[in-house]
Amino acid sequence: MAEDATFLRNLWYMADLAGTVRRGQLRRFMLLAEPVLIGRMRDGTLFALRDICPHRGVPLSAGKVMAEGTLECPYHGWRFRADGVCAAIPSLVEGQDTDPCKIRVRGYPVAEQDGLIWVYMAAAGQEGAAPAMAPPKVAMKAPKPRWSESQTFHCYIDHAVIGLMDPAHAPYVHGRWWWRRKPRLKSKDYAPQTRGFVMTRHKPSKPAYRLLGGDVSTEITFELPGVRFENISGTFLGQKIDVVGLTTCTPIDAETTQVTQIFFWPAWLGFLKPFFMALGPTFLGDDRKMVELQREGLKFSPRLMLIRDADVPAIWYHRLRKAWEESVETGTPFANPVQEATLRWRS
Repeated sequence: MAEDATFLRNLWYMADLAGTVRRGQLRRFMLLAEPVLIGRMRDGTLFALRDICPHRGVPLSAGKVMAEGTLECPYHGWRFRADGVCAAIPSLVEGQDTDPCKIRVRGYPVAEQDGLIWVYMAAAGQEGAAPAMAPPKVAMKAPKPRWSESQTFHCYIDHAVIGLMDPAHAPYVHGRWWWRRKPRLKSKDYAPQTRGFVMTRHKPSKPAYRLLGGDVSTEITFELPGVRFENISGTFLGQKIDVVGLTTCTPIDAETTQVTQIFFWPAWLGFLKPFFMALGPTFLGDDRKMVELQREGLKFSPRLMLIRDADVPAIWYHRLRKAWEESVETGTPFANPVQEATLRWRS
């Protein structure tokens, strides 16, 4: 798998919560098998650079943020601005013709939005082009992350994405004595949307949703490269409320994927947090353990089978992926291959 793996480009990937990178702090990430430094200058400016000094290859994340708004390499003190341009080389003396401004570190478009840090990973040869779209947006007023859980899945991103969107696995992967296990007939309507698809708004069947009132409804969306939103609406104590769940799959490399779940809700719904703290890590851990168990079989490169209708979202994902890759490679507009459908399965 590692030898054949490719990553989708010209898309935004969620790197971390914005609060994890404070003023004057530097953090190293591996995104799509590339070393990426995400940091903040002392004035709060967020930046993302390739975490390799062009001088001797030392990780710039081992350096420090300087008062004048530069990043200093720990090896020879070369300093770089937030845009990656070299601002100073201390070893130079008068009369030497090296121009620091002609030296630069690759920069990545980075955005802080809804309390999250998104990094745009461009295709080869298109690194200088501006992103064609904004990062995915949380559909609620003034969203703030209230709870999050992040786990490392030891699998290629495709298996993480498909495992998390799989509508039929819950009774088996998450089945416990205190959680309903007997499968029931489900029928849901789907429609295409930008770079993905949506399970249109419906009344959920799981008892946990009753925490948000008797009129609760939910809409679930998926978009490339691996972003899932669940937009939940209900009424609590006579007041209309919205809760948004976000799941992101960000490749670390061809064999490792960071999966993060984040929930957003109004501050006064703080009583929900203990529920997520108790159950969230367990349910995400269930999915992680299953894809790692799956890896034992994938070592033998078996021919896999997808069936209707429970595996149709997985089929759509593969088609979306292929269509996006072709669009990036040829420069032609992306054509969403998903069509409206009603899917039926038991779970």
